Amino acid sequence: MTIYRLIMALLLPALVAGALWRRLRGHGASHELAERLALRGRGTAPVIWMHGASNGEIASARWLIEEILARDDRLEVLVSCNNPTARAMVAAWALPQVRSVLAPWDTRGAVRRFLRRWRPRALLVLENELWPERIAGCAAEGVPVLAIAARLSERSARSWARLAPGLLRRTLDQLAWLSAQDAASERRLVAAGLPQDRLGPRLVLKAGVAGASPAEPPFPAPPRARCLLAASTHDGEDAAVLDAFLAARAQFDLLVIAPRHPQRGPAIAALATARGLAAGLRSRGEGATGPVYVADTLGEMGLWYALCGTTFIGGTLVAKGGHTPFEPIAAGSALVHGPSVHNFAEIFAALDASGGAVPVTGEADLAPALNGLSPERQARLAAVAARLPQRADPRPILDALDRLARRPG
Repeated sequence: MTIYRLIMALLLPALVAGALWRRLRGHGASHELAERLALRGRGTAPVIWMHGASNGEIASARWLIEEILARDDRLEVLVSCNNPTARAMVAAWALPQVRSVLAPWDTRGAVRRFLRRWRPRALLVLENELWPERIAGCAAEGVPVLAIAARLSERSARSWARLAPGLLRRTLDQLAWLSAQDAASERRLVAAGLPQDRLGPRLVLKAGVAGASPAEPPFPAPPRARCLLAASTHDGEDAAVLDAFLAARAQFDLLVIAPRHPQRGPAIAALATARGLAAGLRSRGEGATGPVYVADTLGEMGLWYALCGTTFIGGTLVAKGGHTPFEPIAAGSALVHGPSVHNFAEIFAALDASGGAVPVTGEADLAPALNGLSPERQARLAAVAARLPQRADPRPILDALDRLARRPG
């Protein structure tokens, strides 16, 4: 821990300089530096602190926030995140008793100030956000830390084992309770030092997300079975999806590409134009005047899942581990995915085994897979996927929180 603290202390001037530079350039909020150093904000009601990396993790935990507040309406949930976009997303929810801040940097001083300002009753960390100083600081102050849907990939486990096995062991030992996302992560976490008696039931956060609310599309759309969505794509996937769409025009009239990082929207539109496909951009308020629509905004995935009868899951043709299949399943959209699915290995294995999704081994297989998706096959795939057990049970988390976070005031 001493070496980690020294590294973070040496990094702090660069972090401060970066925040000041972003502010000068107009790319950072005026409060960024104060929040990162925990120089502003103060709790009034009893606070549960929840930390997630970014939009996806935090959006997937909204249902859990609502469950926490429904069980005890005296609480306030403070959501911290690593970027201003996620902070703004939480603020836009306008949920009573929910506040959002940028997470304090993982330095001893910032963490101490944060804990003393907000005085949380517990910290809930989402997925793989196991920051050593925050967890150590909570342990020192008697604040229980619960890891929710924790993930530890094989690659991350090897990196920790090579670089800082003692730091990971100490961090895991300071957790009060942990729910792993899958059996493989659970095994790795226990092998890395998590005490067996801290384990709770496994949980996939995104399995708790409710189905998409009905919404009117922003433009006249073809029939649902003629619309294809490429959801949360990464660089290296869009060209393959566009080529496969071109080869599958007998089945699909409209391709909606929703990139994982919206700033890539113009580049994706240029890829479409280079293939002779007119593309509209959501960020510019354009309609779908051509066969390609780039949904380069945040917070609207439910709309696109509801619009499209088939969803290609992004992050599966490149080595990103794939994104959530739960939301398109809830919306009744048929699934197609590539080979990289380790983020959701168990549900993808169940989908493939039951015939609830179409797996492809690479770019060359994508067009034939799409060509085989008649409206009838889309409906069958969606029906099979919907029969798989998916809904996350909040009770183990809420019970653990009730048991561990009993503090006066």
